[in-house]
This record gives sequence, C-alpha cells and structure tokens, in this order.
Amino acid sequence: MFFKGKIIAPVFARVAYSVLKLAGWKRGTVLANAKHVAGAVPSDIGPSVATPDYNTLLKNLTRHASELLFRFGTFKKLPHDFTAYPCRVDGWDFALDEAAIPVLEKMRKGGIFLTAHYGNYEAMGPWLCRLGIPLVASYIPLKPKWLNNILERKIRAVNGRSYSVDARTPRDFMRILNEGNLFCLLSDQDSRIPSALTGTLLGQPVNVNPLPDFLLKHRPQTPVFICWMEERGASPKGTSTKGASSKKVRVLHAVEVGGVQSKVNDQFNKWLEERVRENPNLWYSFTHRRFYSQSPEIYGG
Repeated sequence: MFFKGKIIAPVFARVAYSVLKLAGWKRGTVLANAKHVAGAVPSDIGPSVATPDYNTLLKNLTRHASELLFRFGTFKKLPHDFTAYPCRVDGWDFALDEAAIPVLEKMRKGGIFLTAHYGNYEAMGPWLCRLGIPLVASYIPLKPKWLNNILERKIRAVNGRSYSVDARTPRDFMRILNEGNLFCLLSDQDSRIPSALTGTLLGQPVNVNPLPDFLLKHRPQTPVFICWMEERGASPKGTSTKGASSKKVRVLHAVEVGGVQSKVNDQFNKWLEERVRENPNLWYSFTHRRFYSQSPEIYGG
C-alpha cells in the first residue's frame, strides 16, 4: 500500500494542480487577500508582509492534499518516544525541534492547542497522537453519514482511537478540557458570530474566534500551546538554495503561550504573521475570505 501511495501521490498532485489552475480556483480570493495585506505594515514598524504567488501556493496545497489522501498512514507509524527522533519512516525524514520536546511533554497532560491552515497542518493530528498526546479536534460532521464514519474511524483515528469530535456547545468544550484532553482549534479563520473579538493580522483588522478567551475565563490555569510542522530543506520561492539540504525533513515545533492575563489571540496572530513572512505560499487561508467581516468590499461583493 505504501509503494502504491508513493507513486499515486505525486501524480494526483500534478493533475489536481493543473485542473484547479485551469479553473482559476480561488484565484480572485487569493489576489484580493494579497492586495489587502501588501504593504499594510509601515517599514518603520516592522518588516513588510510577503504576499503569496498563486501558482506556488496551489502547488503546495495540492501536494499536501495528495499526501493526506495517499501517504497519511505514514504519520500513524511515527515513534512514540521522543528519543527515537530524528527518524526515517516510509522514506520520509522526521524530527522534533529540540526546544519543542519539553513543550510536547507538557502537552501530554492536556490543554488548548492553537494552529492555522499552514503547511500540512492536518498531518499533525496523527503525529501528536503517536507521541502520546490526548488530542481532540472538533470537526463539523460530513454528509452522508457513512462518509463521516469512514473519516472518524479510519482517517482521523490512531491506534483505534478517533481524535475527531463534534463539539458545539460550551459544555462540550469544558468536558473535553476536564477530561484532560488537548483541545485543538484552528484559529486563523474569519469569525462571523456575534461574540467575535477584534484583532489585527498582517496589518489589517480581523474578527477572531472568542473561544480561547472564553475557555481561559472559565479555566484560567489551562496551558495554551501553538504547534506547527516545518518542511526543512524546502526553500521558499525567491530564496537562495545555496547550502540547503537536498533532503526534506519534517520538523515538529511547539511553543507554550499565554497565561491568565495574556491576550492569547494577539500572541497567536503574531506567531502566524511570522510564519507567513517566512513563506506566504504555505498559508492556505489566503484561499479563504479571511478579512470579510471587517473588509467585505475587498472581495467585490
């Protein structure tokens, strides 16, 4: 199965890229977002915002989608013990950032885990589970029901345990934390609910999800983490590859943020801005109408 997936994955990625590029999928949204954030931060305050290249972003997105469809099982084989890293599984190299190891150890005791639609973010789920972290991620159930059952029992499951739940109410979220789980939340989406908070991302006003603040208000001692995967050796477009390793290594990063009085959303947005400046072609929320609540006019109605 591994060898079949190894062959099919790149073929699928190339075909999917060609089809989506031909259809102009999300091109208008990507360009609108790019124009909106370009030069939004004055040079005397900080570095300018790097804007995405539509074709490169699409290539990255289809490559990661193909890996999820045909190579997802590799992430379910990764070692449990931190000492087993770096390692090679199914021809891919994996490592843990040295500074992340004590943070990952603490994540085994539960908390709140924030991340973004950045890089191969979905693949972190099985990797964290393999590390013994009690991950729980809330997904809206898909229809038909049989498809959702396959996703929960076969795809979003590691060692017979599904990390996918349908949590919608404050009671659901509190129960997840009370049970000692690590609750995952994608925090880079436009929040369009009445209780949404305001913030700033890439120099522009945005609506942010109020859930982290709500949870910390009721569970103020809950630790908050940010986790992401870096593909080291994959150079961003426009950067020199001199001295770069020809071997791609998937590196897991984790940091702890916050505290009782901290503004977690602000810290998360600052972290995300750093990732986008590193490589804007890996932030897939450029394909979403991220700034719609605050600036609907940029999307042309």
